Amino acid sequence: MPKDQIVSSTYGNKVRVRVCGILLQDNQLLLAKHKPFGPAGELWIPPGGGMNYGQHAKQNLVREFIEETNLEIEVGKLLFTNETIHPPFHSIELFYLINQFKGQLKLGIDPEMAIDEQILNEVKFMSEEEINSIPIEMLHYVFKFLKNKDGLISFDALLKMGETYILDQII
Repeated sequence: MPKDQIVSSTYGNKVRVRVCGILLQDNQLLLAKHKPFGPAGELWIPPGGGMNYGQHAKQNLVREFIEETNLEIEVGKLLFTNETIHPPFHSIELFYLINQFKGQLKLGIDPEMAIDEQILNEVKFMSEEEINSIPIEMLHYVFKFLKNKDGLISFDALLKMGETYILDQII
């Protein structure tokens, strides 16, 4: 089965609750590249993933960071929530600020996918300039709300969203 069909069968046609972490270091944001995923077949998103039944959101985020990035984190406050409907995908996401971390950044895996079917391709810290050089359709949908007055994505805008509920992400 092609990888995009595997992704659709694994994550599609259900509401998925996800947790994501906003980790800034030296004026760079940690992002993970997923491929094939998103409208352009490649999507850069803050690390995170689906919630497991019986685990608190922050516990899920700690687990996801270890799985995807090899980093141990301290989860801070809830920054904002996002709902995205892009058939066959529908997700409700909780974005938390990451206060601190330890460990060596290293590409991990998505345990929901077989080793030869991994969609997680890269994890790295990126500056505002680097993020702004990526086509918007290759960035998580929430980035279109983070543009400053000059039309560029701004970390200040990201941190100022403050528990804003974004409910119009039907694509």
